[in-house]
Amino acid sequence: MSGLLAPLLRGVSAGFRRARLLGAHAGFRRTRLLESDAAGAGSPCKASRGDAARTGAPCRALRGLARSAGGFCFLTAALAAEEVPYVQTPQNVVEEMLKLAGVRGTDFVMDLGSGDGRIVITAAKKYGARGVGFDYVRSLVELATENARKAGVADRVTFVEKDIHDVDFSPATVLAFYLLSDTNVELRPRMLAELRPGARIVSHDGDMGDWEPDATIVVPAPGKPVGVEQKSTIHLWVVPAQVAGEWRTTVPLGGRATEIELDLTQHFQSLAGVASVRGEMIGLERAYVRGPSIFMRFPYGGGTVRFQGRAGADRIVGRVTTPDGRTHPWRALRTN
Repeated sequence: MSGLLAPLLRGVSAGFRRARLLGAHAGFRRTRLLESDAAGAGSPCKASRGDAARTGAPCRALRGLARSAGGFCFLTAALAAEEVPYVQTPQNVVEEMLKLAGVRGTDFVMDLGSGDGRIVITAAKKYGARGVGFDYVRSLVELATENARKAGVADRVTFVEKDIHDVDFSPATVLAFYLLSDTNVELRPRMLAELRPGARIVSHDGDMGDWEPDATIVVPAPGKPVGVEQKSTIHLWVVPAQVAGEWRTTVPLGGRATEIELDLTQHFQSLAGVASVRGEMIGLERAYVRGPSIFMRFPYGGGTVRFQGRAGADRIVGRVTTPDGRTHPWRALRTN
């Protein structure tokens, strides 16, 4: 076994380290890659059903790693059962995840790959939140359900046996998980499309590619079974409203109502664009979105025009401060 494993591990060591042995969390399995023999070359990558659903498109991921080593891979059901341990998120990390996400009693918390259920159970017990956990392994769903009963929160949380790719994210106000970064990025378009602006996403260790987090903390993780250091990184994202496009508004400037056209471009929570004011094109400054709230400004008339509002699908409503220091009600309408 070790003779077969060593060549592949050497070939994918960098990616393997980055993936933290391809997983870890109440909802992940560490997977072992095996180099196929000559007879197996060209065969599709195989994975146990449970690990396949929980790691998110694992065949694609494993094929990619295997190709970098010049071979294909097999993950057998026997190895999954005997050599792929269930790895928990340390309880203190759970506490910090919920704290960073600002969980409160009105929240509905979803955990993707819920394992023994500790994230949603803690959210319910400590903050009074409701929640649901999804896991592909039936025994873990049963364990989490029993843990919720013992914790006295069975009326506030449920656990469902389900592939995380089939989950509807839209009910969540807080989405929590401990997944690989590649899986996070794969799920990212659906998170942005289905979650409401202002929903919080909190991740243990895994990032979101080029979507920069709104907050990141590093906490001690004593007893953490994966990684060299006994530390965990927790990232938080606040789902931004989608405001890219063209908008029209009217602002009192120089003693008269002035029509302003705004052309906004957006990269997640970051905004850029120009304001067209009386034929002059002026670049926007300090423009960004946090949840449904939008902030931007531009220089004008020796001062600054500052906007702050709450964005909907086709309008933004808020306040504008003009160069004379006065604040006025503000509304912008989408024109495209």
